[in-house]
Amino acid sequence: MLRIAIAQLNPTVGDFDGNAVQIIDAMQRAAAGRADLVAFPELAVCGYYPGDLLEEPRFLRNIEAALERIIAATRALPGLTAVIGAPRRNTGPGKPLFNALLAVREGAIVAEYHKQLLPVYGVFDDGRHFEAGPEVACVLPLKGVRVGFLICEDGWNDDLRSYRVNPFQKLADAGAQLVLSINASPSDVGKRAQRHTLFRAACLRRDMALLYVNQVGGQDQLVYDGASFAMSPQQGLAFEAARFAPDFQLLAFEDSHFLRADGAGVPQLVDETLATPEFYRRQIILGLRDYARRCGFERVVVGSSGGIDSALTIALAAEALGPQNVVAVTMPSRFSSTGSVDDSETLCRALGVQLFRHPIADLVREFEDGFAKAFSAPLRGLPLENLQARVRGAVLMEYSNGFGALLLTTGNKSEISVGYCTLYGDTNGGLGLIGDLYKTEVYALARHLNAAASRELIPGAVLDKPPSAELAPDQRDTDSLPPYEVLDEILKWHIEGDRLPAAEARAVSAFVENLRGTEEGAALVERICRLIARNEYKRRQSPPVIRVRTRAFGSGRQIPIAVKY
Repeated sequence: MLRIAIAQLNPTVGDFDGNAVQIIDAMQRAAAGRADLVAFPELAVCGYYPGDLLEEPRFLRNIEAALERIIAATRALPGLTAVIGAPRRNTGPGKPLFNALLAVREGAIVAEYHKQLLPVYGVFDDGRHFEAGPEVACVLPLKGVRVGFLICEDGWNDDLRSYRVNPFQKLADAGAQLVLSINASPSDVGKRAQRHTLFRAACLRRDMALLYVNQVGGQDQLVYDGASFAMSPQQGLAFEAARFAPDFQLLAFEDSHFLRADGAGVPQLVDETLATPEFYRRQIILGLRDYARRCGFERVVVGSSGGIDSALTIALAAEALGPQNVVAVTMPSRFSSTGSVDDSETLCRALGVQLFRHPIADLVREFEDGFAKAFSAPLRGLPLENLQARVRGAVLMEYSNGFGALLLTTGNKSEISVGYCTLYGDTNGGLGLIGDLYKTEVYALARHLNAAASRELIPGAVLDKPPSAELAPDQRDTDSLPPYEVLDEILKWHIEGDRLPAAEARAVSAFVENLRGTEEGAALVERICRLIARNEYKRRQSPPVIRVRTRAFGSGRQIPIAVKY
């Protein structure tokens, strides 16, 4: 019987001491639990993904020093094999590094495998820094079990859809009985089910069991959900680790079956698929916690307009960091409704968040006067609307600089898509929590938070009022945009397309085709597509947003700014 420890860690890019401590602590815990094997995520030594830090000599020397420290620690743990992810230097032709898996036992490397499939699509850029490993299987016998190794993408091509090489097949040909895959697989809605479906099919096709060890935590725009799992042809999904949290678990493997650490059978798992709003909630909360922690912020500040976007952002931030670490600022202008301030007060009272009031009417008037004197023309229309947003953005940045709080921007994906936002105004900030949520999803998540709390965290008045930027008299979002129920379907069709889950993709496509069946509808779709294209320059200058869907703005969608298309 092979006893296996799963170390689902939350490493930080570049925190070599912290990452090494996590790894060594987990190895010692595995040894205390009489494990034969302990497995860690992909690139756990340096954190995933380090990007162009891999081109810095000092960064590489620190990787090697941390790895030496970890390898040395295994000398005190006889009988334990640690499977660790780290970059390794390539002394041959090609890129200078391999994305490597090292099996280490009692101070020695007993097996080394280099990732063969290097993704350069979506949010991935492995091919920028790593050389593909040789097209050979790496198999290590342990306690009578032939354990084969893969790294993340290597396991996603058993149907040969994306690459000509199939590392999974090579392990089957080499007689592997258990596939151990170490991963840094970012999370998005539907990703967990996709993993289970794909690897269940691969295990059945190759008659091999699989242990999938994933990273957890937020790193910049991406969130890793953990959810490490064990799969076998006979059992299906036999085990799953915690979602959105670090975890350490002991399992056993014998006769193609996963068992509990004491050798008893594992209980039948009940599928715990999260409702989409709850998935969004957990993903965003983990993303904010780790972003703030890694960047050295304890507190955040949010501009509170009294609208749904800022209300949801404040509520999520309060849950992630504690209401005592969230500050809201309401900044009424002469166009603000009474409700914008009242609703902000009601919201912050319900959440326990401190609210400051900083009117901007006098500041805006000074800008108007100065503009008229300098340019002999009144400031009105869109420039005046944008000025109000920029004054608010400046006030919030003053608070951020003055009190050391991270400014959270509050734009949603619908508005960001079509440029319904102001550069250096409401786009100011260090991170966007809801920038990958369409407006209709913002409402759904807000209602979900209220239902989960069994009370109105977000006031009903905020949920019910017509969306408005309140930058002009009686302004409504629908003055410039179609209803969000229509806009969001067009945006999903254009931005995500066939990246959507199959059923949603069909529904969205049918909706848009029906629109395009009329002259008015076709003109609307064309106008929205033009707005998306012409506002790329705004998105390029905006803060990162926490990714929750299959294609978020940022690294996952790279479009030129200066383009005629």
